[in-house]
Amino acid sequence: MRRYLIFAVIGVVAAMFFGCAKTGIKPMSDEDNPAHHYLMGMQMIEKGQINEAATRFDRAVKLEPDYAPALGGLALVAAIRTEAETDKEHKAVELERAVDRLDKALDKAEGDSQKFSGMVTGIRVWTHARPKNWIEKAEKYHRRAIKLSKVKAEELPYYKGKEAAHYFMGAAYFKAYKFREAEGALSDVLSLAPGKWHEPANKLYKRVQKINRASANFTMTDVGKKIAVKDGVVRSDAAALLVDEVHLDKVMAGRIPVPRAEGKPDFIPADVVGHLFKAEIMTALKWRVRGLEPIYDQISKAFLFYPDKPITRLELAFVLEDLMMKISGDETLATKYIGQGSSPYPDVPTSAAWFNAVMTAVTRGLMEPELSGAFRPHDVADGAELLLAVMRMRNVMNIN
Repeated sequence: MRRYLIFAVIGVVAAMFFGCAKTGIKPMSDEDNPAHHYLMGMQMIEKGQINEAATRFDRAVKLEPDYAPALGGLALVAAIRTEAETDKEHKAVELERAVDRLDKALDKAEGDSQKFSGMVTGIRVWTHARPKNWIEKAEKYHRRAIKLSKVKAEELPYYKGKEAAHYFMGAAYFKAYKFREAEGALSDVLSLAPGKWHEPANKLYKRVQKINRASANFTMTDVGKKIAVKDGVVRSDAAALLVDEVHLDKVMAGRIPVPRAEGKPDFIPADVVGHLFKAEIMTALKWRVRGLEPIYDQISKAFLFYPDKPITRLELAFVLEDLMMKISGDETLATKYIGQGSSPYPDVPTSAAWFNAVMTAVTRGLMEPELSGAFRPHDVADGAELLLAVMRMRNVMNIN
């Protein structure tokens, strides 16, 4: 009898333990529920608030330990941290954590909608972590996601619809430099009725199209591909692309006189020493490319290159105009549109110092204004438009 009583007590304790583990802690309010915290966490990830998102997902899991979407959210947080981690050992730990959480999320998923959510999150996990063969793993999740037949939009608090799988697969292909495949996946989103992912898909689709147009007649170098996917490019990127894709030193040496007797820059800016693209930057300085000149720094009282300074669209127009003028030998390009009565661009007045450069870049087909006519002179150029502009100039100038 005593033995049975002991077993009974153990059984009750075990039931209490596993019951608590399954149901989690008691919520503090109606809003304190797993679905709410999951949705807030995903929105925080969009804003780059990774630690805050992790806190939300942790809270959701405390409320419901087997809540699959939040487990997937924690996997995504670990993957994003993996992407930012430079230490190999720490990177490996975060990757293992991301994979374990993703596997658990898919294992605990209830119904096709939660499975779909987990698989789309899986695409994103591999896109951020990017270990060996990551794109094949992302493709596997994409195929599994779109095969699910009972996915309901109302049961997808964040992803909203099945087009989310196509959008994030397109973004994955973009990161993998598979631009044709990215264009196809994104077009699948755009072919459907406008939803949550239509606008970001359209924006990325336009960037991919620029890259595909730029590489139609030329094979991109690895440097070109890496720069092409950047949301915003910097001065060192511009110098690297000009040297790598336009063969700047060779083209200039064959068409115009060396700007200095010794064929070298006057000096090496202090912020260029040790830079990854030092050689490319020094080549741009050697040929005095307008828009990429050294800038005087008031604090150090010295001229610096500012390799990590974002390059705006108007600065890119200066670079393109200067190169076209030097390569063609047509010095009238620098003043061709000065004195024009009106501007075709509402945000570029004829009195602006960059008006002539903008006109030259657009009329030669190197850069494009918006459909509204706006040029966006002060916006930072992204990698796709920098690549397209450089490749078009290469074509116009007949540079092989």
